[in-house]
Formats: sequence, structure tokens, C-alpha cells
Amino acid sequence: MAGRGGAPSTPRPILCAQLSILEQVRQDVIRAMKAGDRDLASALRLLVSELQRDAKEGSGDELAVLRREHKRRLEAATQFQRANRPELAQQEQAEALMIARYLPPELTDAQLKELVYAAVSETGATGPSDLGPVMRLVMDRAGGLVDGKRASATVKAALAGTSG
Repeated sequence: MAGRGGAPSTPRPILCAQLSILEQVRQDVIRAMKAGDRDLASALRLLVSELQRDAKEGSGDELAVLRREHKRRLEAATQFQRANRPELAQQEQAEALMIARYLPPELTDAQLKELVYAAVSETGATGPSDLGPVMRLVMDRAGGLVDGKRASATVKAALAGTSG
């Protein structure tokens, strides 16, 4: 609402330069609809639904939702390939690529190794039996920028090198 002289009567919130992932996906749904790309709009709507459901449940971790949905699409593509359904596999792979656009880049191998060796040192891990504490520290510090399987393999390799 405007006060005297057209100035706002209450201060407006300063908008972040970056939109939330949910808002970005919503805008992309609109763009896809305007462009007539029904397949993309449909896939994006499903993603919006998952993001909204997660927010309603209280987690609010948009990156976790994106990773989960990305992984689901890749697993579905693999299953469709095994079932000799390449057209459906291709559709799932395309959706996985679309979701990947919203994900931040993962840590490089060098960054992950540095993080793992720091965690091994910090926890005082001496062998494979110390996998749990090292993994917790690595995943916490990675901030969702690394796949759990990849982190686990790197931690196991590092711990195998420390035992002896």
C-alpha cells in the first residue's frame, strides 16, 4: 500500500538475488507452458508438487528433494532399459537431466578426498571399523554436495589405507 507521495507505508522485504528452487521451478513451468512444451511443463509440475509436499511436511530441504527425484528418475531409466523400453528410459533420463539443472555442482574428486582425509584425521579413525563417524562428518561438511555412495567409496578407500 502506498502512503503519501506514493512511498510505501510499510517497508518492503528485500528480495534475494536468487529465488528459492520452488519459485524458480514454478517460473519455469510458466515458461514451458507459454512455449507449448507440454512434456517439460508436466515434468516440472511433478517437481513442484514434490517440493511443496516436502515443504508442507516441514523438512524444507529443497536440495534433498531434488537429489531424491533425480535419483528416482535415473533408477527408473535403468529399470526401463532392462525391460527393453528405451522410449520410457529416454523420457526418464531427460527428466533427470532437467532436474539436474537445479542442483548445485557436486564436489570434485580432489575436494572430496581433501574433505575425507580431514575427517579421518579429525576423528582419529584408524581403519574400516571407524566408517560411521567419518561418514557422518564428511556428509555434514559436504552440505549435500556429494552423493552418499561416492562419499562412502572414498571414505572406505581412505580407511583401508590407514589400517595396517
